[in-house]
Amino acid sequence: MLQTFDAIAEAYDRWYDTPDGRAIFNAELIGLRPLCGGIQGRWLEVGVGTGRFAYGLGIAEGIDPSPPMLELAAGRGIKTYEGSAEALPFADESFNGVLLALTLCFLADPPKALAECRRILRPGGKLVLGMIPANSPWGKAYERKKAEGHPVYALAHFFEASEMVALVELAGLAYQAATSTLFWAPNESSEIVPRVEPGTVPGAGFLGLLFIKNLRGAEERERL
Repeated sequence: MLQTFDAIAEAYDRWYDTPDGRAIFNAELIGLRPLCGGIQGRWLEVGVGTGRFAYGLGIAEGIDPSPPMLELAAGRGIKTYEGSAEALPFADESFNGVLLALTLCFLADPPKALAECRRILRPGGKLVLGMIPANSPWGKAYERKKAEGHPVYALAHFFEASEMVALVELAGLAYQAATSTLFWAPNESSEIVPRVEPGTVPGAGFLGLLFIKNLRGAEERERL
């Protein structure tokens, strides 16, 4: 997987400057922004890629396994680290917030990555997650591309919202809120002003999910 993203780093980043790329990214960014709450304290984007989300949200640090992706992220002023989500090279309780934007679906071991995110979060810290629901028009379109052997989507596993919430809660993080956006289908014209709705709205092509490191809940799980 790493070699795939190494090879396409520049082409991947240029897509965000296309008309479709700009419209989709703008909707996703607007959907994530209220969940981040102004980015207070130290935040990290796990799977920072080329740094588009981190830069747009004001997140100063990011980690990714792809050096070519990290080079582009560094060019956007992000302090970068090379490494994997499943083995984050940071001390316990180092961060106030962690962002996973369109990352978890590409990971080999999502539960291990989420456990690592929880470990590096301070008590009461936020995990903000961006995802494409498997049962949305966009999720279905990407599944078709996956079946056709698309070099990127062939690596992805898309989750439904309920599956994702259950997975993150199992890692010891408490679900707080959600936003829904990307309400136009892949074959439709994009909205001039992206619509963002609270909660997980059926048909939305992108969801933002907010979780909190609930220390009491985590301690109870560890005693089981």
